[in-house]
Amino acid sequence: MPRIQAPTVAEHRAQQRRAILDAARAHLAEEGQAPSLAQVGARANLARSSVYEYFGSRDELLAGVVGDVFPDWAAQVIGSTESASTPGEQVWAYVEANMQLFASSEQAVARALTSVVDPALLAGPLNRFHESLQKPLVAALRAHGEAQPQLMADIIGSMLVRASHDVWSPNRRTAQRRLRTALRLLADLLWPYLGIDRGEPQPG
Repeated sequence: MPRIQAPTVAEHRAQQRRAILDAARAHLAEEGQAPSLAQVGARANLARSSVYEYFGSRDELLAGVVGDVFPDWAAQVIGSTESASTPGEQVWAYVEANMQLFASSEQAVARALTSVVDPALLAGPLNRFHESLQKPLVAALRAHGEAQPQLMADIIGSMLVRASHDVWSPNRRTAQRRLRTALRLLADLLWPYLGIDRGEPQPG
């Protein structure tokens, strides 16, 4: 039988930190309030003293969540964008990925963070998040032949913000129904420009 290797100390600590951050995100999504370290420890099956090894206070924990979620969300959108085969489909994949985030439980995390975290702490990560998302969108628009890719990226961004206003709901079925409606409207506007014709858009 093959030997099962025990995780190294570094791997164990990384796993525990990941469990703590996941527990904090779950609490924010479900409760809409900042969790205590004890609450996070209970969700992660860790003693509160273990949580203190990674985060010395609730503020430190929230800063950790902020530093975790924005790169995660950006990776999801950028990954979807870059996996599409044509520039036009890359732009649409960008739109879909953003809208799916707006309809998911991650939107509840975002709403909670804006209410419990100092805006000054959010400003830098939020700006870097938006900047990281702009690059693949602008590149796809340029490859699509758009003469003013930055301006078009800004227009698409504004459309997404407006379309997202009424999408999220704590009820998953309601959120998915609203997502389908929003994607259909966005498809009506964007598919002719992007050269896409493949039936009614469906959320992933």
